[in-house]
Amino acid sequence: MNRLYTDLLIKIIANTIYGSGSQVIHPSKMGESTPFNREDRLVGRDWPTVAHSMAGVRRLTNLRDLVQRAIDENVPGDFIETGVWRGGCCILMRGVLAANGIEDRKVYVADSFDGLPPPDPENFPADRGDTLHEYRQLAIDQAQVESNFAAYDLLDDQVVFVKGLFGDTLPGLKAGPFALIRLDGDMYESTTDSLDALYPRLSPGGFAIIDDLALPPCRQAVEDYRARNGIKAELHEIDWTGGWWQKPMADN
Repeated sequence: MNRLYTDLLIKIIANTIYGSGSQVIHPSKMGESTPFNREDRLVGRDWPTVAHSMAGVRRLTNLRDLVQRAIDENVPGDFIETGVWRGGCCILMRGVLAANGIEDRKVYVADSFDGLPPPDPENFPADRGDTLHEYRQLAIDQAQVESNFAAYDLLDDQVVFVKGLFGDTLPGLKAGPFALIRLDGDMYESTTDSLDALYPRLSPGGFAIIDDLALPPCRQAVEDYRARNGIKAELHEIDWTGGWWQKPMADN
């Protein structure tokens, strides 16, 4: 792998080179921003005005390293992220494939491309009171994400867009196995829908990355799913909110 290329890709995706500021995180303050804070960008505690990911450098580096491990360890399958915002993590995954000269694996880019849905507390009580659907800063349309891929010369037929709510699109998605799944759905419902549809298709030895463990509904969804399915693999912390585990060879 061309490590220098992917190191630079991470810096560009997180925009630590020019250091753009951060959006004020409030639904009534769209367009307002605060100055760049390097430590916040390192650990993904801000919503960048320009950067193509809010995951931060540590979570991006973790993603790069696990995609590379999946390749080096010959884990079969493609790669998918559910909840992509401006597409930065998927751009990085496609970049790692390019750096390795891999042409027979795909990156699936799954999102509503219209922000988060309102909560469904009757079916998913953990999401009661969730207000993320009010944050239109999270609503990035597919055309913009495609344009972001193209800016890196990484928009091609190895990139597959999956538009719609996860509960509607993922169960019937004709894809898999996967070598890595990255879930960034914030809510209990979206996290559960993603795990239910994708984890059974994750190859043994593959990697599951969760972006939002600091959000109680997301963490509960992960804990509930792991308990229901007897998953004992260690959940490794990345930073204050990200985590991952490797699917054991014995998992179904």
